[in-house]
Amino acid sequence: MSGNRTIFFKLFIFIVSLLFISRLFFLQIYDTSSQQLSANNILHLETVFPSRGIIVDVNNKIIVENQPVYDFYIIPNQLIISDTSQLLKIFNISLDKFHEIINKAKKYSKHKPSIFYSGITHQEFAYMQNQFSNFKGIYHVPKPIRHYPKSQLTHLLGHVGEISSQQLINDSINYYKMGDLIGIGGIEKYYEKSLRGTKGYELKVYNVKGQSVGSYNNTLNDSLVLNGKKIKLSIDSDLQIYIEKLLVNKIGSVVAIEPSTGNVLAMVSSPNFDLNYLTGRDYSKNYLTLQNDSLKPIFNRALMATYPPGSMFKLIQSLIGLQNNLVNYSDKIFIDHSNIGDLAPIGYYDLKQAIIKSSNNYFFKLFRKIINRKKDSNTYVDSRLGLIEWNNYVKKFGLGSSLNIDMPILSSGFVPSYNYYDALYGRNRWKFSNIYSLSIGQGELLVTPLQMANLAAIIANRGIYYTPKVVIEIDGKKVINQIRINTDIDINHYNYIIDAMENVVRLGSARRGYMDDIILCGKTSTVQNSHGYDHSGFIGFAPKEKPKIAISSYIENAGQGGRAAVSIASLAVEYYINNGIKRKWLEEYVLLGDFIDEEDTE
Repeated sequence: MSGNRTIFFKLFIFIVSLLFISRLFFLQIYDTSSQQLSANNILHLETVFPSRGIIVDVNNKIIVENQPVYDFYIIPNQLIISDTSQLLKIFNISLDKFHEIINKAKKYSKHKPSIFYSGITHQEFAYMQNQFSNFKGIYHVPKPIRHYPKSQLTHLLGHVGEISSQQLINDSINYYKMGDLIGIGGIEKYYEKSLRGTKGYELKVYNVKGQSVGSYNNTLNDSLVLNGKKIKLSIDSDLQIYIEKLLVNKIGSVVAIEPSTGNVLAMVSSPNFDLNYLTGRDYSKNYLTLQNDSLKPIFNRALMATYPPGSMFKLIQSLIGLQNNLVNYSDKIFIDHSNIGDLAPIGYYDLKQAIIKSSNNYFFKLFRKIINRKKDSNTYVDSRLGLIEWNNYVKKFGLGSSLNIDMPILSSGFVPSYNYYDALYGRNRWKFSNIYSLSIGQGELLVTPLQMANLAAIIANRGIYYTPKVVIEIDGKKVINQIRINTDIDINHYNYIIDAMENVVRLGSARRGYMDDIILCGKTSTVQNSHGYDHSGFIGFAPKEKPKIAISSYIENAGQGGRAAVSIASLAVEYYINNGIKRKWLEEYVLLGDFIDEEDTE
């Protein structure tokens, strides 16, 4: 028996030893989990942030570029600080703030990096970097932020800011992480996917002192960063800067379009601000300051402000009347002041004279013909039918529409329909006498400066327009996103209206915009404002033949359209076509900005 026991015992020892050896072999050769657990303490997966695509103007002048800043991270279990007061001094933080950051990092992870301080500029970093040898477990990551060489295009460009929690939730592909930057407003938002690029990732090896000792596995596990795409705008930045200069200390906007393409040449909203103010670590504080400014410098008036078009709208009324044979070129009618307030003198008017003199009473009568076409014996029903047809025509001019421009946030204005008046007065309980203010572009009708610049382009093109656009190339490839739209009104009617617009500038309310060498065609508006001085408005284009620029100008609380709006617009036209200004007297008048203490017509 003793022999059997010996054999059994030896067999038992052999089996147990074999199990231990097998397990040890498995753990060391096949199972890498323990190796990985160890590696996690010395390997950092670091994000390499792409540079956002640069933005240039139509002449390839840089409008937006990037410059580096540095974010500092800590790893709590590797953190060794020999002199806390020195660290606080370098980063200019209090001891309480330091402990708050450390405790927050520890709660997140003692082994993984947490943000310690962000937004150190390149100049600050150059000064600080020699002092980091006394600290272990702190490392920095370079990150590009936006830089604007010149203060221009504030509202059109938008800006870049830290992603919000809601945007993170909406990020279906999980590209962004908390703290990442994202386009906010304007081009930066609309073209975010093109501009942002693709993040890269690097596995870095750090020693026990928290110092980087190189890449892991000879960079085979890294993924390359791809920088954002270069975007080219249709904007002429020289024209943009000049108009911005004219609008200093004024509230309003100017939009200029190239009629033959729909390309936006300039888009100015005033007041504005330097976009560099919204970069770096003071972003939140600076943004709040701008938000609380009573002049609303963040508000893009060119795309979002809505105004009654005023007398500029008489051009559309004229074209509708001509197209429907409600008026012809030679008809003359007697006009007095019995229907509506008017600055035009009493007398006989044809349509052209009514445009030149901006006769409110003439267009009151014309609009009544448009609305009351005697298609129904019931005046309420007849007014409804007339308004429906009028509404359809007005929308062909792009009013009541965003115009499909490549911008993220804008207003469509408002073109009232029969539904609106039904809700206001009741079905079949309103008629022409309730809506006559529309005849002169007042009342419920609202437009944006962009829409009015587009109207100027429509007339310049004799009845067609191309949906406006701002971006014309992405990484050298042309952006094709425009539609050609026809207003379906006879070209001869446009030529007639254009002749009248030429004389508005030569002889009428826009004569301050007259130039010997450039034929500017236009129409002014004095836009009624119940909260103060009237707004000054103007639309126009030049030259008369083969026009190069169409423009709208709205200057708030500046009085009649023949002052501020036409002066600013005509200077912009002269600057663009002649590459300079000869009418220095007019430029000085605009820069002075004293538009109220005069007497002239709209």
